[in-house]
Parts: sequence; structure tokens; C-alpha cells
Amino acid sequence: MKRLYAKIAASLLSLVFYSNYAQQDAQYTQYMYNTISVNPAYAGSRGVMSIMGLHRSQWVGLDGAPRTQTLTLNTPIGDNERLGLGFSVVNDEIGPTDETYFGIDFSYTIPTSEEGKLSFGLKGGGHLLNIDFQRLTQFNANDNLFEANIDNKFSPQVGIGVYYHTDKFYFGLSAPNLLETDHFDESTTSSDSDAISFLAEERINYYLITGHVFDLSDDVKFKPAVLGKLVFGAPLQVDLSANFLLYERLTLGAAYRWSAAVTGQIGFQISDAMMIGFAYDRETTELGQSQFNDGSYEVMLRFELFKKYNRMLTPRFF
Repeated sequence: MKRLYAKIAASLLSLVFYSNYAQQDAQYTQYMYNTISVNPAYAGSRGVMSIMGLHRSQWVGLDGAPRTQTLTLNTPIGDNERLGLGFSVVNDEIGPTDETYFGIDFSYTIPTSEEGKLSFGLKGGGHLLNIDFQRLTQFNANDNLFEANIDNKFSPQVGIGVYYHTDKFYFGLSAPNLLETDHFDESTTSSDSDAISFLAEERINYYLITGHVFDLSDDVKFKPAVLGKLVFGAPLQVDLSANFLLYERLTLGAAYRWSAAVTGQIGFQISDAMMIGFAYDRETTELGQSQFNDGSYEVMLRFELFKKYNRMLTPRFF
């Protein structure tokens, strides 16, 4: 039992400090509904005002496990729908850290064919970091590193992205934040500056997303999709998903996060304006076998306004 507790504690500690050192963005299973958070060029691409809220609880049952809340809005601007505007707020909690991201997205779209559109996006925003060292069990009470908490440490963010799509296919490349920032408490009295700079170091997160919709019949659509995320200093993340849309209402799917987790997904289009989604992850690592880990849960709600445009896009999962 002691060995099990030690493994759990080591996993959480490594997640807290490794995440803060290599600083990865928040993780999502239902990323296909949350593209605006990682690619500013997505803004306005659905042709309607789209508002999405998402909550994720990861590794339920483990104290200090990650919890993420996301709120996004994006809409086209003007009659020709070439300009897009987006807004996003993300709150990410893990262990003693609490981070808030907020950004404004702008996109410009160029038609490349009768069906294809290529969008370029720019994101501007900021990041607030809080670290409460009192939530940690300190083995050395006199360690200067943990004397002062970090409160609302601000850093600016600038991101870019490109996004190509038709009614059946999409492909995007993006980097939501190009600025690498070291977070540490300058009032810390430690003489070793390298020892305090590791607390949180922003790293560039590179994203690749792609997917294609196949019409299996008039009432059944199938969409395989891939999300890849690269952060230097952290393992490559690859999510492979397969979703079925039945009667343009019910979505059923499964996904595999490479060497990390398997996922089940379900979504329902309640009305033309409202959709709800749910996902459950189960770790394939040793941590997933722990009796203290009940898996990860995501709940998503999307609301879209169609009155201005008098039309609804063919449901396409993206």
C-alpha cells in the first residue's frame, strides 16, 4: 500500500512540476468542438455565432488532479463572412497551481475554390499564474523556494494559426502562444536563480488538427480525426478519434490518446441551436490501474445563433 501511495504522489508531483516546466496547454478529449482555443484561424469558420462551455475533471479521486473550465465564443463579421472574431477564457487547476488564460482571436478567410476556404488567424491575450505553496507538504520547512506564493503573475500571449476547410474536410496548424516566459517569484531569497526559474516556464505548443467526413448513407456520417500536439521538453501527444453522426442528431465515438488513454464520447444535438456532449477517459498507463483514479470526465455545451444567417451548416463535427 505504501508503494502505491508513493507512486500516486510521485505521479502528481511530476505532473505539477513537469507541467509547469514544459508548460503544456490544457488537455481536451472533445477537442473537435473546442478548436478556437488552440487555433485562432478557426474564428467564424462555422458561419454562425458559436458559444461553447466545457468542463474537464481529470483523474477523478486523486487529490490535486487537473480540473479545466473553458468558455469560448466565435463568430463571422460582415456579410461576406471573410472576417472572424473569437474570444476564449480557460481556467486550469492542477495541484497548487491555478492558471487563467484569456485571448481575443481574429481571422481572415480567402476562398480557394467553390468549396475550399483558407483562413489565417492571430491571437492576442494574457496568462495569470497562481501557485499556493501552502498546499504542498514541505519536507524542508526552511526552504526559501517556498516562502512566498506566486499571485496573479501576468504574462502576455501572442499566437498564430492557419486553417483550411470544406464542408467535409479540415486541416489546421497553429501555435496559440509564441512567447516563452519564465515565471518565478523575484522576491525569493534563494541565491540559485536557476532553482527558482523552473517553477513555470511557458513553452510553445504546436498543434496539428485534421479530419474528414464520409457519408456512409443518408443518415450516417463517419469522421476520423487526428490532433497532434508538440511541446519541446514534453512527450508528443497524438489523439486519434472516430465519430459517427446518426440522423444529424446523435454522435457516438471513441478515441485513443497515444500511450496514455482510451476514450468514449457521446453527443446529442438537442435543437438546431444547442448541442451537449460527454466524454470519459480511462488511462492506459499504470496510473489508470490505481483504485484511487476513477478516470477523467468532460461535459460540453454548445449554443449557436442562426437568426442572422437564416441557415444552419451541415453538421460536421468541426
